[in-house]
Amino acid sequence: MLAGTGSDVGKSLIATGLCRIFLHDGYHPAPFKAQNMALNSYATPDGLEIGRAQAVQAEAAGIPCSVDMNPILLKPSGEHTSQVVLNGKPCGNRDAYSYFRKEGKNELRVIAHQAFDRLASRFNPVVMEGAGSISELNLRDGDIVNMSMARYANAKVILVADIDRGGVFASAYGSIMLQEPEDKKRIKGIIINKFRGDLRLFEEGRKILENICGVPVLGVVPMATHIHIDEEDSVALGQKDRHAMHDKINVAVVLLKHISNFTDFNILERYPQVNLFYADTPEDLTDADIVILPGSKNTLDDLLDIRKRGLANAICQARKDGKTIIGICGGYQMMGEWVSDPHGVEGSIDRLPGLGLLPVDTEMSGEKTTRQIDFRFMDDNRTCRGYEIHMGRTVTAHPFIAFPDGTREGCMVDGKCFGSYVHGILDNPAVIDFILSPFEDRGDMVDFDAESFKNEQYDLLAQWLRQYIDIPELYKIMGRND
Repeated sequence: MLAGTGSDVGKSLIATGLCRIFLHDGYHPAPFKAQNMALNSYATPDGLEIGRAQAVQAEAAGIPCSVDMNPILLKPSGEHTSQVVLNGKPCGNRDAYSYFRKEGKNELRVIAHQAFDRLASRFNPVVMEGAGSISELNLRDGDIVNMSMARYANAKVILVADIDRGGVFASAYGSIMLQEPEDKKRIKGIIINKFRGDLRLFEEGRKILENICGVPVLGVVPMATHIHIDEEDSVALGQKDRHAMHDKINVAVVLLKHISNFTDFNILERYPQVNLFYADTPEDLTDADIVILPGSKNTLDDLLDIRKRGLANAICQARKDGKTIIGICGGYQMMGEWVSDPHGVEGSIDRLPGLGLLPVDTEMSGEKTTRQIDFRFMDDNRTCRGYEIHMGRTVTAHPFIAFPDGTREGCMVDGKCFGSYVHGILDNPAVIDFILSPFEDRGDMVDFDAESFKNEQYDLLAQWLRQYIDIPELYKIMGRND
């Protein structure tokens, strides 16, 4: 198990790299995270929903993702409320106070344990991941995902600490010393992550940390800014540039409060002629060539918010100015005439007018659509792939997405204004070629193989971790009976 001194210390990335390393070394690994809180999710081949990070880790391990890899998923829909997804299916919304109390947690533990048992019977090793910090003492009795899960799985625990944020000695030492004696014994090593600068400057620090914590430092991993792996949550968006560039095709993704599945834009961002940035103000859209409204966990609340911030008017003005406007999932819903929620699926807002850019109406429903799909884009004969995760039903007009069963989806009023429920639509060359074709004067159009790129990144990550983590020592730890 990779446990953390806090959130966003890099557990998911290291777990992804270890999955790839174990695959290269002839093992049959699989990822596991008992409980995940994230708005980036993914559809499994059998139409269930898990956290995006575990889907990425499964890809790195060379296996299809399954719901057993992430049996409990929390999708925040407000400041204190989350949709709870159990074994891949939504089971309602819960407020944080009632969910994180220890009462009623036994049922959730059983779900997590059963999923782990099914996974462990088919794969070896299982690369487990904790959540947040392992030293939140007030949440210990209700813990499902950290040390209680390590105890159940009899896992060796490696503590991951982020040196970039400062306080690495206190966070590592405190995380270990605040454990119960039984759990403290499970922690067999430390990985220092996100190091900047000359590694030789931390040689003494490494020895100090080993002396005070009583466990070896297995590696000090530098910041890997050259490796591109899908992120788990929107924390990463704060590090992205928000400025247009005069010699590029400027793509502005509207930064929503409840933005979800922003990994939809990772492949588009890799095209050398594209400058993709996240727009937080109306001024950010001024120099955009393409404006994308992304997915949202709370469409109505985000629609109201972009009106308050002036972004709604700016998007409509961009359309009048001849810019390309694209909506994906929740963004597609916002581009229509009306969004209604008569059953209170998302909250207390009953109905709001959309941006009026597409002649469609959406009604929220309690039934969630979750599936992987193949499709054809317009009259292009290339097979495209994506997935759907949404709770709304949209009356389709002018569809441009064709599924193998003959049904159609999406709405396109012209080549510069369209929306679709398909996540991953922008991973497909047929779609990218279409939206970038008006900008051939901005540079040569470069073919891009998304599948090959992903595998190259997993291999790069594995090589990076082998360089800085003592993998032979990690194997020894995994093989011990203590």
